[in-house]
Amino acid sequence: MSLLNYFKRIENPAPNPEANKKKHNLEEDDKENTKKLKIESVQEKKELVPAHLALEKKYMAEDWYKAFRSEMLKGYFIKIKKFLENEKKNKVVIFPEEKDMYSFTKCPLKQIRVVILGQDPYHGVGQAHGLCFSVKKGVQPPPSLVNIFRELKNDLGDNFKIPNHGYLNGWTEQGVLLLNTSLSVRKGEAASHANIGWQQFTDAIISYINQCRRNVVFLLWGSHAQKKGKNIDKNKHLVLKAVHPSPLSANRGGWFGCKHFSKTNEYLIKNGYKPIDWSHLP
Repeated sequence: MSLLNYFKRIENPAPNPEANKKKHNLEEDDKENTKKLKIESVQEKKELVPAHLALEKKYMAEDWYKAFRSEMLKGYFIKIKKFLENEKKNKVVIFPEEKDMYSFTKCPLKQIRVVILGQDPYHGVGQAHGLCFSVKKGVQPPPSLVNIFRELKNDLGDNFKIPNHGYLNGWTEQGVLLLNTSLSVRKGEAASHANIGWQQFTDAIISYINQCRRNVVFLLWGSHAQKKGKNIDKNKHLVLKAVHPSPLSANRGGWFGCKHFSKTNEYLIKNGYKPIDWSHLP
């Protein structure tokens, strides 16, 4: 063999069927893996934000969304969303606004120390904003909230100053969950969304807190809230009951003098937690 032909053989080696087969297999595997990753990526995106949960993903706090995502995939919750979508198509005015519906989730799940249960969002214009009993600044405090402030003053004396507004977000920041048992309502129609499925969802929230948290104070005002909280474990939590602070109930006795706010703080301190500064309402 000439020297020239020797070097040509080195530069252009004879085909190796086995090597080519392995290379082909590796290329096919890479294509298949890439295809799988793309499919999994698409599936993951679909799992993260199902169409009916776009609003929840946008406005619900992340810890709440993750904790209750599986609950919100259930049939009853899908029906809630379909009902609300139909209301919207029929131009029914719903309170609170979509962006405010999950305002209560601003209270991180791991920081919940107190739960106050309301019933229905306020159905007057500009009132409801996703926190029970609370109204935004510039809106006159409703009678129930006025009575809450009166009892706070009676209970805490100089340690509470009645604010000139009814915005309770300062409590939320300290671990007070202000939860209505229905999360929406038609304008001017009390309890109009009470039977569309919200009760089951808020039952799930209460159950989660009952099971996953410890030493939480549940303030149950009125028969509706008390029925809602009937399964709370009193060995793990403190349950305080009173009549509803609405004038109709409060003026018949059982609200004024209940001292729920000082009793809440006594319990929290006893269990090693920071008391709620009820006057912190900036």
